[in-house]
Amino acid sequence: MSMVRKKYSWKQLALGAGLAVLFLGNLTFYIWYQSESVRLGYRIHELEMKVEKLKEEIKKLETRKEALLSLDRIDRVARNELQLQDPKPDQVIFEKQVVK
Repeated sequence: MSMVRKKYSWKQLALGAGLAVLFLGNLTFYIWYQSESVRLGYRIHELEMKVEKLKEEIKKLETRKEALLSLDRIDRVARNELQLQDPKPDQVIFEKQVVK
């Protein structure tokens, strides 16, 4: 029994090579797409955590701003640190209002 080797034509070899290249190209693209999706998912999660942290920091800063701008604190700083006093009656000047 002799083994006969089937010969492939140039067109069949080119078609087979082309299909192999297409298959490998698609496989490469699919793997890249999946890895990129995972990478972007991690990045999105990281940025969402950063946004939450910044929102908390904004709340803390707004609370601090309110405390610093409270009228009681401003009055205390004006009297104790800046040595300001209430004006005396002779220091107050009233302007006449012109009625049109």
